[in-house]
Amino acid sequence: MGKTLFDKVWDAHVVKQLEGGNEVLYIDRHLIHEVTSPQAFEELRTRNLPLFRKEQMIATPDHNIPTENQHLPIKDVLSKHQVDTLVRNCEDFNVELYGLGHPYQGIVHVIGPELGITLPGRTMVCGDSHTSTHGAFGAIAFGIGTSQVAQVMASQCLLQTRPKTMRITVDGDLNQGVLAKDIILHIISQLTASGGTGYFVEYAGSAISSLSMESRMTICNMSIEMGARGGMIAPDPVTYEYIKGREFAPKSINYTNAIKYWETLHSDTDAEFDKEYHFDAKDITPMLTYGTNPGMGVKITDNIPNDLGAGNQDSFNKSLNYMGFEPGESLIGKSISHVFIGSCTNSRIEDLRVVADFVKGKKKSVSVNAMIVPGSKQVEKQAKEEGLDKILEDAGFVLREPGCSACLAMNEDKVPAGAYCVSTSNRNFEGRQGPGSRTLLASPLVAAVTAIEGKIVDITKHLN
Repeated sequence: MGKTLFDKVWDAHVVKQLEGGNEVLYIDRHLIHEVTSPQAFEELRTRNLPLFRKEQMIATPDHNIPTENQHLPIKDVLSKHQVDTLVRNCEDFNVELYGLGHPYQGIVHVIGPELGITLPGRTMVCGDSHTSTHGAFGAIAFGIGTSQVAQVMASQCLLQTRPKTMRITVDGDLNQGVLAKDIILHIISQLTASGGTGYFVEYAGSAISSLSMESRMTICNMSIEMGARGGMIAPDPVTYEYIKGREFAPKSINYTNAIKYWETLHSDTDAEFDKEYHFDAKDITPMLTYGTNPGMGVKITDNIPNDLGAGNQDSFNKSLNYMGFEPGESLIGKSISHVFIGSCTNSRIEDLRVVADFVKGKKKSVSVNAMIVPGSKQVEKQAKEEGLDKILEDAGFVLREPGCSACLAMNEDKVPAGAYCVSTSNRNFEGRQGPGSRTLLASPLVAAVTAIEGKIVDITKHLN
């Protein structure tokens, strides 16, 4: 029997198999930020342990840094303490840090791919659940807890139980106005927010292979939102071309040799998965969430369902009560006061281009507060070089500085209590974007249209 893509990469990194099914897994790259690393560094100090392979670590602040005036001292006391602690820890342990003001600084899951740190066949971890983003390159990437962060720091290994495998195939041509965010929101709405629990997911099919690398990252990023351990997409020429020439990617003969290996990273034709699902691209349309988990999503033109099935009525009612919606209600025409375009899900240059292309020559609604936060300094720089900042400014938007921002509202970028925000981020939990805030997840295109209209509309009527 053949092997899945997941099994090929996992097996290549197993250091030792233990009794009871656990395995010691070698980790190629370890990404850290200011929120989940301090305790791990302190554990090393307490136990007098050195970093095992510091050259395989990269650090950057992203979660709670301000997105305005980053050249000035941080005002928020907690944020300043966490960033200062990261700086001190990286200095003490000699870890590469892309701090505020550095040209490589940004959201950890944006800078890894754009710098060529993320490569096919690698194992990658970070103290952040959306590490699954890097699986778009055919890497095994997943989030870990603080104690595991220390474990990797000290040994470059993790004790793991091998997850089950799932393949989700999406075939066919995508409808007009459908982006990667719509694909993954559609999948999660069908499988639910727990449908992938216990699995590592491989995404396949003609609709997936037609996507750019940045769109593939959006798909894998939200694998965790259906409970999966992570997501993967087999590398192909699109992947190789994206990697080519990036700062830390293989060069010259090493790049050629790397491709030879990368070309073996695919599921064999006779590989068996523990579970499989198939979707037709023609059934996917622009999506929007209405509830308080990413599985509560509908086509933007559909009404909110009347229930979620047996056993879910209490949570369904609680969610709608929080959101201020009614069962069977249409979202079309609902006034929106906030739009957030950013996060590790949708803050790359292609996302900003989508927004700029639509808003060019238009003006955002005066009733909408719109935040556009690039995922990295490189994205910010490229956006300005392409004149996207000018287009956005003319439309009433402002391009801010890189950070996680209103995705999780750990900094000043918060949505007010009771306000509705159409967001390109990954989670719509209660209070995720600020205490009492109400989040509707959507693609950058849906967010852009909403900002212009000041309300939710059928975006297909706004596209040529």
